[in-house]
Amino acid sequence: MAPSTSSTHTPARFGSGRFRRSAVAAVAALTATTLLSACSYGANKSDDKASAAPAASAGTAKLSADTVKIGYFANLTHGTALVGLKEGLIQKELGSTTIKPQIFNAGPAEIEALNAGSIDIGWIGPSPSINGFTKSDGKSLRILGGSASGGVKLVVNPDKIKTLDDLKGKKIATPQLGNTQDVALLNYLSTKGYKVDAASGAGDVSVVRTDNKVTPDAYKSGSIDGAWVPEPTASKLVSLGAKVLLNEKEVWPEGKFVITNIIVSQKFLKEHPDVVEAVLRGSVNTNAYIKANPEKAKEAANAAIKEAAGNALDAKILDPAWQDIEFIDDPLANTLQAEADHAVTAGLLKKPNLTGIYDLTLLNKVLAAQGKPAVADAGLGVK
Repeated sequence: MAPSTSSTHTPARFGSGRFRRSAVAAVAALTATTLLSACSYGANKSDDKASAAPAASAGTAKLSADTVKIGYFANLTHGTALVGLKEGLIQKELGSTTIKPQIFNAGPAEIEALNAGSIDIGWIGPSPSINGFTKSDGKSLRILGGSASGGVKLVVNPDKIKTLDDLKGKKIATPQLGNTQDVALLNYLSTKGYKVDAASGAGDVSVVRTDNKVTPDAYKSGSIDGAWVPEPTASKLVSLGAKVLLNEKEVWPEGKFVITNIIVSQKFLKEHPDVVEAVLRGSVNTNAYIKANPEKAKEAANAAIKEAAGNALDAKILDPAWQDIEFIDDPLANTLQAEADHAVTAGLLKKPNLTGIYDLTLLNKVLAAQGKPAVADAGLGVK
């Protein structure tokens, strides 16, 4: 399937500037609903972690909600949330409204929490956003804005794989069936002519779904030959001797593709638009802070990761990982449509209707107030 004609970015074919939409073998039994189940919607919430809430600011105008519950991952690709909360940049905009943060390990659990009202706003990847929106028939969430682009690489054992033509017969890990990197790998393999059963991962290349937390050990044991993974997992593998074979930036026009969105429950957006606007203003200010103070921001993100996970990242992992991620306000809506099309081509998703998945009204209001250009929804905004 081709991306929407309203998009200005279309996926590039590797080495020639355009993707070929070659079909992966159809997986007829997989519908959007079964994909959601396979992607672990209903994941064990015992993996979720609450973080200490930042202190609310006094002396500012009171907003319409006393608290706002914010979800995110302790991952570098969620750096806007990590830095914005750690440095108090989001809390500053919320005034006396208290943040109740919640840390997740996987997108499906965060979507479930949003649907249940356990969180109001979250930082999350594109595939869970698409799946959550389609599963609810467009009634659960809206994407408010962007947060990050890039930070995904194909890293391999250089003794087994020296070029992209050496992938046949090899075992390549992705974080989860149907997640953003899984879809990207399946799409890439199809453009190279490899046949892979999307549901099982079996085929010319074995796609092995492995949690990012255990992927480094799987690589060390030799049970996988490489992985298509986000940072910092990619740099962790490099520290173990793996080599970067492909940076996903190379396959997208202008090197940009959405890796992290900001989402909100439609109920909370309707009832508390002033709170939502304040969070977005904090996000925009945080991204500006990251660009102006990259070293300080990197240190803040690492400190937040240490608080959440118990261990900070080594500099040899942190530095290349942080450098590869671009923190942006633009949600890159056209690339979200393309990623949905890739899932359809792979047989993981029925053609979704994504109209209404975006509401960029408040983000564009914040950007306009700062003299910044508006961002577009690629025709997928609220009508």
